Amino acid sequence: MNKLQWTKNKIAAKIQSYVLVASLTALLGLLGLLVGGGQSALMVIGAVVILYCFGPMVSPTFILKINSARRLLPEEAPQLHADLRRLSARAQLTRLPVLFCLPTDAMLAFTVGSRDHPAIALSEGLMRRLSWQETAAVLAHEISHVRDNDMRMMAFAKLADQFTRLLSIFGQIMLLFSLPLILTGQVLMGWTAIFLLIFSPTLSSLLQLALSRTREYNADMGAVELMGNPEALASALAKIDRVQENLLSRFIRPMLPRIPHESWLRTHPPTKERIRRLLEVRDHLHLTHGHFRTA
Repeated sequence: MNKLQWTKNKIAAKIQSYVLVASLTALLGLLGLLVGGGQSALMVIGAVVILYCFGPMVSPTFILKINSARRLLPEEAPQLHADLRRLSARAQLTRLPVLFCLPTDAMLAFTVGSRDHPAIALSEGLMRRLSWQETAAVLAHEISHVRDNDMRMMAFAKLADQFTRLLSIFGQIMLLFSLPLILTGQVLMGWTAIFLLIFSPTLSSLLQLALSRTREYNADMGAVELMGNPEALASALAKIDRVQENLLSRFIRPMLPRIPHESWLRTHPPTKERIRRLLEVRDHLHLTHGHFRTA
């Protein structure tokens, strides 16, 4: 994949993310307009922006400690910390993420905090089952999240979703009390407004999930850029999916309705689609003799 195409893909991913965030904000504003008028719409959007910009940030260390995570010291995993420093330098991070270990056999990896105060957690099960290069690729994926400040973007989306739910509940209560007036024709209310009051939380959640999937795809491409090849991440994703699929089949799936593979209710894109995109990048890299540095 040449540099021009790569840049176009990155720009397209950013535009898609901003469109989804703007849609969440517009839905919130529309609901505020419906419930309390223009002033209410401006107030709720302003409240979300203020809370996002100036609200207290929970320490990532605190979040991880309440999940029984412990800090992973350099002497415990020197190779992992070397990878962390190298990949963070390539991503031009101003602050090195803090590594944590989750004491669970599940294969997990996630990032908390912000670009200025990032922390990355890897589970014991993930580090034990993946090879060195596969673990480094997962680390590159998480570092890509840090570089693009995805945690803050998702925090804004979550705030907008919570405010939308509150306004929806308030609006439905108002609708219930106004029902006699609506039935007698003293108050007019269109079906579009009623639909919005009832289903806006669902629409907000779907937009939030779509944003999450978009950022996951983007982080995959960012990991390829940092690692220099997509094969390690593709292999890691296949292993993680295989282990999780076995766990679901044995213990969880018999008790729960199955979520369709191509479902809008997923926070992450389908693993097969992620792997397909990564291998497509590999083919382009082979054709162009590689445009990215190797890990």
